[in-house]
Amino acid sequence: MTPRVATYRLQLREGMTFERACEVVVPHACALGASHLYLSPPFAAAPGSTHGYDVTDHGVIDPGLGGREGLDRLSAALRERGMGLVIDIVPNHMAADPANPWWRDVCEWGVHARHAGHFDIDWSRRLTLPVLGAPFEEVLGTGEIALRADPEGRGLEIAYHDQAYPLTPPSYRIAAEALPELSGLADIAEIAEPGRADAFHWAMRNALDGLDGRAVEGAERALLARLHDAQPWRLTHWVEARRDLSYRRFFEVTGLVGVRVEDEAVFDDVHRLILELVRDGTVEGLRVDHVDGLRDPAAYLRRLREAAPDAWLLVEKITEGHERLPEEWPVEGTTGYEFIATLGDLMVPGRGVEVLEEAFERLAEGSPPEEERDAIKRRTVSVSFEGELAAVVRALRPRMAPEPDAMELTRALAEIVVALPVYRTYGDAEGFRPDDLTLLDGAVSRASRRGDGPLMRRAVEALGRPGAWEARARFQQLTGPAMAKAVEDTLFYRHNALIARNEVGCDPLEPPAGSAAVHRALAGRVRSPHALSATATHDTKRGEGARARLHALAEAPQTWVRLFEGLRTDEGPDPEIQWLLLQAMAGAWGSDDLAARFEDYVAKALREAKRGTSWTDPDEAYEAAAVDWAVARIRDAAFSDGFGAALDPFVEAGQIGALAQTVLKVAAPGVPDIYQGTEAEDLSLVDPDNRRPPDWARLARLIDGPSDSPAGRHAVTMRRALAVRGERPALFAEGAYRPLPAPPTAFAFERSLGGDRAVAIVPTRPLALVADGAGLWGDAGLDEVRGLHPRLADRPDTTRLGELLWPLPVALLTSWR
Repeated sequence: MTPRVATYRLQLREGMTFERACEVVVPHACALGASHLYLSPPFAAAPGSTHGYDVTDHGVIDPGLGGREGLDRLSAALRERGMGLVIDIVPNHMAADPANPWWRDVCEWGVHARHAGHFDIDWSRRLTLPVLGAPFEEVLGTGEIALRADPEGRGLEIAYHDQAYPLTPPSYRIAAEALPELSGLADIAEIAEPGRADAFHWAMRNALDGLDGRAVEGAERALLARLHDAQPWRLTHWVEARRDLSYRRFFEVTGLVGVRVEDEAVFDDVHRLILELVRDGTVEGLRVDHVDGLRDPAAYLRRLREAAPDAWLLVEKITEGHERLPEEWPVEGTTGYEFIATLGDLMVPGRGVEVLEEAFERLAEGSPPEEERDAIKRRTVSVSFEGELAAVVRALRPRMAPEPDAMELTRALAEIVVALPVYRTYGDAEGFRPDDLTLLDGAVSRASRRGDGPLMRRAVEALGRPGAWEARARFQQLTGPAMAKAVEDTLFYRHNALIARNEVGCDPLEPPAGSAAVHRALAGRVRSPHALSATATHDTKRGEGARARLHALAEAPQTWVRLFEGLRTDEGPDPEIQWLLLQAMAGAWGSDDLAARFEDYVAKALREAKRGTSWTDPDEAYEAAAVDWAVARIRDAAFSDGFGAALDPFVEAGQIGALAQTVLKVAAPGVPDIYQGTEAEDLSLVDPDNRRPPDWARLARLIDGPSDSPAGRHAVTMRRALAVRGERPALFAEGAYRPLPAPPTAFAFERSLGGDRAVAIVPTRPLALVADGAGLWGDAGLDEVRGLHPRLADRPDTTRLGELLWPLPVALLTSWR
């Protein structure tokens, strides 16, 4: 196995193929000092996919990326440079798209399909396909529904614009009764068998070759209605999905259907190629996407570990507060969202946050933040996930004697979900773990203030019984999406006192924990030395450089409040929205094409906030007014000059903070993860902005130096720090962690193994450093660095912080045995 020095995270698609990665990314990642290339999902995906998480075939490497041969060449190119490959796998869901052969099979044959058990579908009723823009009868009346031959000749389909679903064979006779020309197709369909679909499709191709295409054109609406009624599926209005959906979806995305990977046969079908790639050495590591979505994550991970005993296994999992991964999970750790929260705890002064909170709350004039969060969660679970909550009630209610009223049980369960402080519990077929029961007991205690406490306790007790596994599983698969959609995708765009804290893995309602807590958190990561340490991903809300700049606002909160008061206007969006947009602007100020990029950001932020507009009920005029207000300011020369001048010290502080993040990420326990392009200054906005392809030629120039620009200084510091880690990978993987004494404006720790030592030192108040320079620390020193060799810049032989952290404001020093 390749020593785990650092991963370089690469987004495939959008022009990035395996060949392109070999040409450009592999040499760059190697020169930077990464040990592994870490790819987004490389499997066949839905047509037009830009991300690959909508897999259509787990057994096929996407031909558009270069196919299996291209992946093999990429793996070989990495091995030639002493590097390994990590890939993202998606066991929880697949694309609910006819391009997915398993899904098409299910649509064609219904409950009798070979793959009917591969998806989490309620087969007590017809499969719902929520793709219509209006109810079926309405779109039928407007002529938007048509009968047509499958372009690939596999049979007939009912089409709605570009969505088309195959007729089930028993329904061909209905078509032939109205259109005698189709009698030959009906004869073929009558002898078709689900297990021999290929033979049926071959016969259909031959029959369709001799059929006049006009035979199916212009089918009468009555026939279309009869055919639709005869299918194992039914087309429905997309707005009905929240309350009436016959399959488990990914969050609110009906285009992604849950996979029953807990079934051994389904697990084998999903992982056959994945495990082949691991066993033949093509891939060293697997990152499991959305592990919380699985029915039984522990059982899944045990099976995966048994099948791939030597693989580097990582899980995408957001932990809350002091939550840790279940000890029984046989994985190296998470992909590192919690590390982002730890850095925020270090770099953000608590008093500054309090001042910003007070100023923002005067603008917003809404409920207290905790009440706002709970109200959002309550609406999310009761409305957005109405159908999922109803499924839990249907499964649980018969397990309770006497059976409670369905509506009362629904309200009780909703309040428990609202009060649960983590994404999910991890009960299995036998019941809840002790840790789960503690969490649920606390949730019930909090929730009882708003509802029927005795009923809530009865519900939790019933959920924990061995015979209630179906209800327990569905409850646990509901709480995570409810938390994510309520907090990450709503509260994070409403509670905007300091938007740098509205980040995946963070809790903006908790005060920053401070240096002592950060030392404890980093020391705790020694237990998971091969977990990733992330500061940016394709899902984070803003670039790490933008976040570092905004952290500095909390050092001078009154300066920001005065700046805002001078820039806010009576016309335009509400004051709290102006606050959000100006802070987002401040984080990205100075980056390329900001006005054009900001248009997408503003619309997304407003829709996520779900106040005057939303994804399901967009108000384009409302959005346009806010976009125009923001873009007009970005393009106004007078505003630009004044805003830019006011931001200058924060910009410089952000550059220092970004360097501090880099050194901490490289030197702390865990494996540093570098998201594409973030080795330079990263001022990106939320996706899709942060998924733009980097300028690879520029990045290559930057890491080679000279470091005469902020981006160049960041890139060179990253390369030099990774070079240190690469010299002694065992030290950083296995070494002890020891906090070192430092003034409140600095943070230092030592890593040691045998006779090897490394000390990292960073400033924690970059804005103060901008104001005071090296004099910030006076004569304060750090005796522990005596005799160590500075590795990031030439330094005098000194222990004084003012010399160790100036002019490069970060330090990494070593002594090798």
